[in-house]
Amino acid sequence: MVERNIIVIGASAGGVEGLRQLVQSIPERAGVSIFVTVHFPSYGTSMLPRILSRVASLPVLHPSDGEAIAPGRIYIAPPDFHLLLERSRIRLVRGPRENGHRPAIDPMFRSAAVAFGPRVLGIVLTGNLDDGTSGLAAIKRHGGLSLVQSPEDAPFPSMPQSAIEHVIVDRVAPIRNMWPAIEALIRTPIEHGEYTLMPDDVTENELAAGDLSAIEQPDRHPGHVSAFSCPDCGGVLWELKEGEFVRFRCRVGHAWTSEGLVAKQSDILDDALWAALRSVEESVSLSRQLAERHRARGHVRLAARFESQLGRMQERAAAIRSALMQDHGIQVTPDMADAEPRAAGD
Repeated sequence: MVERNIIVIGASAGGVEGLRQLVQSIPERAGVSIFVTVHFPSYGTSMLPRILSRVASLPVLHPSDGEAIAPGRIYIAPPDFHLLLERSRIRLVRGPRENGHRPAIDPMFRSAAVAFGPRVLGIVLTGNLDDGTSGLAAIKRHGGLSLVQSPEDAPFPSMPQSAIEHVIVDRVAPIRNMWPAIEALIRTPIEHGEYTLMPDDVTENELAAGDLSAIEQPDRHPGHVSAFSCPDCGGVLWELKEGEFVRFRCRVGHAWTSEGLVAKQSDILDDALWAALRSVEESVSLSRQLAERHRARGHVRLAARFESQLGRMQERAAAIRSALMQDHGIQVTPDMADAEPRAAGD
């Protein structure tokens, strides 16, 4: 009989404490293989295995690339590597980022769905934006089951809420009731051991792994060409629709959900505005110096020209600064908007 014994868990903001509570409740006899992806920064060392080992009955570790999958273990995706599953082993790959993350939740979920079909239980915990929704949908398409943390119980409810809104979720539970819910779901009989591979999921799995055969055959890309470009590489984004859930992937494999793309574009705009403000304030400082120098030498016309330019630059700087402050929720008062910009060191 085929067992439902592959559990994949995705978490982001606020997820460490929830994972501590969850793994603490997993009994030593649990014969499942558990895989966890939490959004880490790409640099540094993850302390999550050590943190969870203090309360877990099962061994908690960062796996090695190619390591055989064993029951009764909790595998944590290491920083800067996607954790992908194959039929008998774990892969760690530095594939293209998804929603700006590596490791990312959706590639792990998707690879588990392709490799193990109905044997998979996917779990989405607390986090911002909508990571995990696409991967959870892939698990469901391949016959797996899904469990989501109650949004009311999540410190950051966006990820659970997105999963509930876009995927037919099998169960919703708070962290304190998560293991009983898991036990009930993994005991649900699997009617058929075989399942149908979804070609688009297979292709996306290959793209997440950086497979050149998928990257170099654009006709294999799922979805259709959109009007948007990839924030990571500047390439064209393909638009993919899963019901009402819309996301994007570029030729080399970077992937974005709609919310993730908007958030990234906001960051790009923020960076561009700060760069523009820096450039304009440098022009203000230079124009002031030139105006003062020419007026001191009696060059009235030249001084007037640079003073006029100074006024225009000050207006531009005030407009950019106002946009930046309002975008960050800061109330811009008239005296702030009219204040004369100062270059660094002034």
